[in-house]
Amino acid sequence: MDHYKEVALERDLIAKISEQKNKIEQQQKELEGSLSYASSIQAALLPDLRYFKKIFPSSFVLFKPRDIVSGDFYWYNRKDNRIAVAAADCTGHGVPGAFMSILGISFLNEIVSRRIPRANSILNRLRENVMKALHQTGDNSEHKDGMDIALCVIDLDAMKMEYSGAFNPLYIIRNGCLTETRGDKMPIGINAVVEKSFTNHDIKLEMGDLIYIFSDGYPDQFGGPEEKKFRYKNMQELLAKNANKPLESQKRELERNFIQWKGNLEQVDDVLIIGIKI
Repeated sequence: MDHYKEVALERDLIAKISEQKNKIEQQQKELEGSLSYASSIQAALLPDLRYFKKIFPSSFVLFKPRDIVSGDFYWYNRKDNRIAVAAADCTGHGVPGAFMSILGISFLNEIVSRRIPRANSILNRLRENVMKALHQTGDNSEHKDGMDIALCVIDLDAMKMEYSGAFNPLYIIRNGCLTETRGDKMPIGINAVVEKSFTNHDIKLEMGDLIYIFSDGYPDQFGGPEEKKFRYKNMQELLAKNANKPLESQKRELERNFIQWKGNLEQVDDVLIIGIKI
């Protein structure tokens, strides 16, 4: 009798485990479906890169989300002769970062709906909108959600550019020489110097100039023989080394190097690099 009871208990246990397994698998499918739907919404909000190519025929956007949805986003908008281009990195990655990216894209579109103001004015207004949307007041207990961003406003007729950055820098390669313009050390979101305006950098452009804006995902990737970060210095050297190649070739080289450097390690963050040749 005890033997039959044990068999019955085992069968009951197996049935319960099987039921739990089926529930977990169903929840996994629902989660994947939700993430896929979120990804399609995010993709629909990202600007069309085909039109970007028409504006800048020699250009590339390297975009490698770590997860199904991304906390990094690229953005551009054109009004008359002024073209605003941005590379942004929202707090976190995956779903939390994706929600912030949707906010960022929506706010940027709203800010330039009538005209494209100066680069730092765009960031000042973006910070204000993000703080209002997230009800950020400066309380120490609240989350410091926000984003880092590099934003350029390019005037191809006047051959000049404005750059403003929240942490994220700008690289320009001219005649083989790379110059870095650093962003302000404050994010888009609540911070200790929230009343301070972002800096507007006015830059005269020359034909053949190479412009790069990006998130920190590429230089922060762990890999190599010692499993260390790739770092900004190596990224600068890689860009300078490939500066004479067509932009699509540069993109392929950046992708190849990233895969080789990462090796068998996990991708640690979303990756975004925008390259433009004037």
